[in-house]
Amino acid sequence: MAAATHRQHDPAKPTSTLDFSKKTRKPHRLGRYETALRSFRILKGLTPEQVSSFMDSYIIYDLDWADEKMMVETLGPDYQHRVGECLQNYYGVLNHLCAIGELEKMYIPPALDLNASITANQILYEESIAEELHLPPNAKLLDLGCGRGRVAAHMTSMSGARVTGLNIDGDQIASAVAFNKQKRFQNEFLHADFNDLPLPLEDNQFDGFYQIQAFSLCKDIPALCKELHRVLKPGARLSLLDWASLDAYDPTDTHHQKLMRAIKPLIGAVGTPTPQSMIKALESAGFRMIKHDNASIDGLQAPLIESADGYFRTTRAALLGLVRIGLLPTHFRTLFNRLTQDCDAFIEADRARLITTSYHWVAEKPAEGDLERTKTASPASSDTAVNAGTPPSEVDRPDPFPKKV
Repeated sequence: MAAATHRQHDPAKPTSTLDFSKKTRKPHRLGRYETALRSFRILKGLTPEQVSSFMDSYIIYDLDWADEKMMVETLGPDYQHRVGECLQNYYGVLNHLCAIGELEKMYIPPALDLNASITANQILYEESIAEELHLPPNAKLLDLGCGRGRVAAHMTSMSGARVTGLNIDGDQIASAVAFNKQKRFQNEFLHADFNDLPLPLEDNQFDGFYQIQAFSLCKDIPALCKELHRVLKPGARLSLLDWASLDAYDPTDTHHQKLMRAIKPLIGAVGTPTPQSMIKALESAGFRMIKHDNASIDGLQAPLIESADGYFRTTRAALLGLVRIGLLPTHFRTLFNRLTQDCDAFIEADRARLITTSYHWVAEKPAEGDLERTKTASPASSDTAVNAGTPPSEVDRPDPFPKKV
């Protein structure tokens, strides 16, 4: 089996700050319907220029941060700025397309319960973040790529932490501010691009960090990891969930190349990290690896991807019917045709274990006076990696560096 089918309880972690009486497997549907209705109205009112900018933004997904020459040839010497503009045009529309379905939070989570919905699996995964970060009371958390702030609100409801979120899309930031204000949370949201370094944050400020499928948009992951090391307090942990190409992916295989070209626009990935490239970036920045694995049951997200694809294809069929009889503008056809394109490639590559969007890394900034230990022990480094081919006994091993309490 490629990954653990459950998450083992860590008896060493402090639990006093987590209020799991507030957790729920049944999401608040009224709030989701309100978001979906708002997004539907915004999509209906898009101008031809906004639709064109959205479609044109897909050019960046034919590129890769690792190929700077191609970036310059396609986008010009100021390619980082151009990528930022494309991302804003992309997410300014995509977030509303996703909100119509079960992807209000804009991510397909690890498959943790195959009998549960996408939204319920999101809740399960977010609960696991709150546990593995070992947060102290009144913690301050950082979230890069925070979207509409729904994950931040969930983290606050469970842990009492105050979350600072950054996102490149101003519309999502406005939604995050409004939603968290409605919940009476004191979370803060900044309209910023995490590719513009240094981050607008103070040193040693946060007790923990998490990100969900945002680092594939990062131009320089090693530099960003150094920034995270700067802003996290000694002893703080980080939790990453992201897209990665796996060992089975062969960049010289023409079919693999075709799948990759189809998948990157679908999931919105500019870079193509690997489990080991992320580990190298974290360790080089000074973090100590705690664990890494494919967080999905048996290392496969395909059941949830298929669920999302089925929903959006059904929605597309209904909307195209309304377009045909003139009740919706024709750009709904353009948008939903693009949204549902190439999902079969995503499912095929996931089932072939070529790629995943549920790879998971947990690392820790060593506490003061603990640097020597970091130099001599890093249990999840490349020599002892927990990856798609590791036996379950290693995946489920207890945390080798329990938090000192």
